[in-house]
Amino acid sequence: MNTYRIGEVTEKVGISADTLRYYEKIKLLPSINRTDSGIRVYEDTDISRLRFIQRAQKMRFRLKEIGALLSMREDPQHAREEVRLLTRKKLDEIEKHLGELQYLRNELQLLLNLCRASKNGCPIIESIDQEKI
Repeated sequence: MNTYRIGEVTEKVGISADTLRYYEKIKLLPSINRTDSGIRVYEDTDISRLRFIQRAQKMRFRLKEIGALLSMREDPQHAREEVRLLTRKKLDEIEKHLGELQYLRNELQLLLNLCRASKNGCPIIESIDQEKI
């Protein structure tokens, strides 16, 4: 089993030392082994856990949700329904957000078109002033 110091982990995984310490503090990472002089020593399992956290964050899971997923990761067969429910909730949130973004995209496109066609004033500023968006 390989071991890594905090600087090696930050380079390998691409997160800051402060983030590593924070994850340990909020229990996303278990207590990290330390040398006699108190230096943190990470193992391959910690690296795997950190990569899992990063992937879950890219899927827009919140840290609290990631904590739940990490617990479920220990026994995924028995947690399938919980994982499914959490993932369905996240998908619903993403779909709602996509709808909002699509609406915003359409509004901005309309404003750009209005601006191109306008001879006077600025329809973009006027629209924002009217709280249309």
